[in-house]
This record gives sequence, C-alpha cells and structure tokens, in this order.
Amino acid sequence: MDHKKRRNFSAEFKVKVVLEALKERSTIEELARKYELHPNQIGTWKKEFISKAANVFNHESDISKSQKDREELLEELYNQIGKQKVEIEWMKKKL
Repeated sequence: MDHKKRRNFSAEFKVKVVLEALKERSTIEELARKYELHPNQIGTWKKEFISKAANVFNHESDISKSQKDREELLEELYNQIGKQKVEIEWMKKKL
C-alpha cells in the first residue's frame, strides 16, 4: 500500500494562512486551494489562533509568577524525596 506522509506545517505558515483568512479577501475554499489544504484545517487553525490571541497581552509578571510557583513546588518535592530517601536508608540499616 502507498501511504501518504503526514505533512507538518510551521507556525509561521499557519499564521500566514490564518491572517489571510481573517482578512476575508478570499473565501476559505479559495485559500484551501491556494495552499493545498482542506478548508476544515484552516477553520481549525483560525479557531485556535483566536482562542489563544489573548495570551499575547499577558503580563510577564503573571508568567514569571506561575514559573516561580512551579519552581517552589519542585523544590518542595525534591526536599520531600530527599527526606524519604534518608528515612529508607535509616530503616534498611536498622533491619
């Protein structure tokens, strides 16, 4: 059997297609023919683009705060693992 290889598209290409779709100078069908895509694919990319557009305006402080929270959680978990490892070693010696 002849299997088609799945095509991968760069983020830049997707943005280019979506921006053209948002301009509405051409129909989705025309864009699909132009870029050799299925119209549903353009619609999916367009929905994803619009739903994530608000993230562009997030403040870096919000992003850095969530990163800091993750780092604190990770440090806490590593400390807990270290304590458990010491306890396990101590118990092995006692047995």
